[in-house]
Amino acid sequence: VALHLNPISSVHIHQKPLVFLLNSPLPLVWKLKTERLAPGIRRVFFVSLGSVVQFEKGNFSLSAETEEKLFPEKNEHLLQWAQKEYGAVTSFTELKISRNIYIKVGE
Repeated sequence: VALHLNPISSVHIHQKPLVFLLNSPLPLVWKLKTERLAPGIRRVFFVSLGSVVQFEKGNFSLSAETEEKLFPEKNEHLLQWAQKEYGAVTSFTELKISRNIYIKVGE
């Protein structure tokens, strides 16, 4: 699954840390495609067991972290866990089948 990350239109270059929880019932290869995200900023990708994140060529992967995690099974429990762990959830998306996911990051 290709995960496309771009800043919202009012932000020229996104310069804040990000945390993503990428959960799937089956192991996936998440292919990260980014535009206008500042290099050197901490970005964490938690993936379900057996999944991996592939980064495009460039220095984005130098400041990104990937960690496998056993997530709660139901989405409601996953959302509650994320809120407890991080204090806030700014976006939650559930898709049944997709090859491309587009996420706008920003304020």
